[in-house]
Amino acid sequence: MRPRHVQPVSLAAALGGLDAALPTITVDGAPVRDSPVGSLQLTGVAVDSRAAAPGDLYIAVPGAQRHGAEFTAQAVAGGAVAVLTDAEGAALVGAGPAASALPVLVAERPRLLVGPLSAAVFASQPADAARPVLFGVTGTNGKTTTTYFINALLRALGRTTGLIGTIEILAGAEAIPSTLTTPESPQVHSLLALMRERGLGAAAMEVSSHALEYGRVDGVVFDVAGFTNLTQDHLDLHGDMESYFAVKASLFGAGRSRVGVVTVDDEWGARMAAAATGPVVTLRTDPDAPAGASADWTVEAIEPAGLGHRFTLRGPGGTALALSTGLPGTFNVSNAALAAVMVLASGVDPEDLQRAAAAHDPFTVQVPGRMQLISDAPTGIVDFAHNPDALVRTLAAVRRPDPGSRVIIVFGATGQRDETKRPIMGAAAARLADVVIVTDDDPHDEDEEQIRRGVLAGAREAVRAENLACEVLEVFPRAEAIEAAVAMAGERDTVLVAGRGHEVWQEIKGVNHALDDRVELAASLTRHGFSVRTPVAIES
Repeated sequence: MRPRHVQPVSLAAALGGLDAALPTITVDGAPVRDSPVGSLQLTGVAVDSRAAAPGDLYIAVPGAQRHGAEFTAQAVAGGAVAVLTDAEGAALVGAGPAASALPVLVAERPRLLVGPLSAAVFASQPADAARPVLFGVTGTNGKTTTTYFINALLRALGRTTGLIGTIEILAGAEAIPSTLTTPESPQVHSLLALMRERGLGAAAMEVSSHALEYGRVDGVVFDVAGFTNLTQDHLDLHGDMESYFAVKASLFGAGRSRVGVVTVDDEWGARMAAAATGPVVTLRTDPDAPAGASADWTVEAIEPAGLGHRFTLRGPGGTALALSTGLPGTFNVSNAALAAVMVLASGVDPEDLQRAAAAHDPFTVQVPGRMQLISDAPTGIVDFAHNPDALVRTLAAVRRPDPGSRVIIVFGATGQRDETKRPIMGAAAARLADVVIVTDDDPHDEDEEQIRRGVLAGAREAVRAENLACEVLEVFPRAEAIEAAVAMAGERDTVLVAGRGHEVWQEIKGVNHALDDRVELAASLTRHGFSVRTPVAIES
C-alpha cells in the first residue's frame, strides 16, 4: 500500500508546511525547530505499530481501550525513527521497553496531526506534479456503487483508475482487500502517492462519516466530492441526525473539496447544498421531489430496461444525455446520475461522456454484494442494505410483477450499533415482504437473541397494528435462515438476503466465522434443484 520510492523529508520540513492552527510539537519541552531532531529524515507515517516501517514517524494516539504509546516498542522493531504522542503517551513510552530508543515528540492532540503529516511525508497531492484526479463520495447509502460507477465511466473514457472503498482497494489492476470503508490517514496518503507513482489518471474514494469524524481524510483535498443521501444510520457514533449531517457537510468545505455535487432529492440534500462553503453543482434524481425543487442537473424520463432503467440526464445549456443502468432499482439511477455529473464536474466534455456511456455501458458494472443477482428462478439477490432506508428501497426494487410471486427476505441487525433502527427495519420488512426471516448479522459482543428480539418486535407490531399478511419467522444461525428461505421459495418468488453484502466473515464474541451470503444462497439454491448464475463473483 506504499509507493516504491519515497523522497525522504526532514521532520522540520514536514512540520514547516503545516497549518499554524494545528497543535505545537515539542521535544524535551522545546519546539522541534530548535532541536537537532528537526533534521531527522522521514519516509513514512504510521498510527498502527504493526504497520510501522523503516523511516516512519510513529504517531501514538489514545484508542478506545489502550493507548498507542503502549506499543511503541513494536513500532521501533518495525523501523520507526521517532514517536509523536501526547503527554500521557510520553509517560508510557518513558516507562516502557522503548525508553530512550528514539526521540519522543509531544503534542496536545496528536490525532489532528496524523493527516497533515502523512500528506507532507508521502507528498500525496503535490501541487507541482501530475497526480490522479480524486473523487470522494459520501452519504448514507450508495457510496460503494457510485464509486464503482465513477471508475467504470472513467475507464470507458480511457483513464487508468484507482479505488479506495468498503469492498476493495485498487491501484490500477492490483486489488488489495479492504477492512474499512476509508482506511486510516497514513494509508490513504500512501495509497494516493502510490497511485501517483503508477501514473493513474483518477481515483474514487468512499468517504464515510467515521472517516470524517476520526480524521482519516485529513490533509486530503478532493477534486470532486459527491453526496448521495442522508438517512438514519450510525447514530451510535453521532448521537442524532443533526450531528450526523454536520459531519457529512464538512466534506463540502472549501479546504476539503474543489467542487461538490449534491443530490437534492429531499430536505437533507437541499440543506447539504446550502451548507457547502465551496462551489456546488446540484442534482435532482427523484421525479417526485418536492415541488419547486430546482437543480443544475435533473433526471427525467425514467423507463424500465431489462432489470434496470433508461433515463435522460438534463443539464445546463440544453444538454441532454441518454444513459442507462442494468442494475435493479431506481436508486441505481440516482447513483449513475451522480457518477455522471461528478465526472462532468471534473472537466469531461458531455459529448465525450455520452459516447463512452453508449459504447461501454459503464453503469451496468457488477458491484459485489450490491443487488448481486445469484439466480433467476427464483430470483436470488444478495444486497448490503443494513439500515431502514436502504431496506425499503431494496425491497421495493426486487418485487416482481408476476401474479402470485412472493418476496422472502432474510436479514438481521449488527450488534453494538444503533439499536433504535432495529424495530424500524423489522416494520419496513413486514410491510414490503411476504415472508420475513429474522436472523443474525454480525453480533460482535452483543447477545444475538437480544438483537433479533429488537428486529422481531418491529416486524410483529407492524403485522398486528396494520393487519399485514406477512409471515414473520425467527431462524438462526444465518446459514440455516438462508436455507429455510430457499426451501419455501418457488420459481416465481424472490429471495433477498440483506445486510452483509460482500462480507465473508461473521464476527461473534470476538471470533470471525467464515460466512458469505452469496456462497450460502448459491449452495442452498443448488441443493433444492434451482439453477445458479455462474460465476458467482466472490472476494477472498
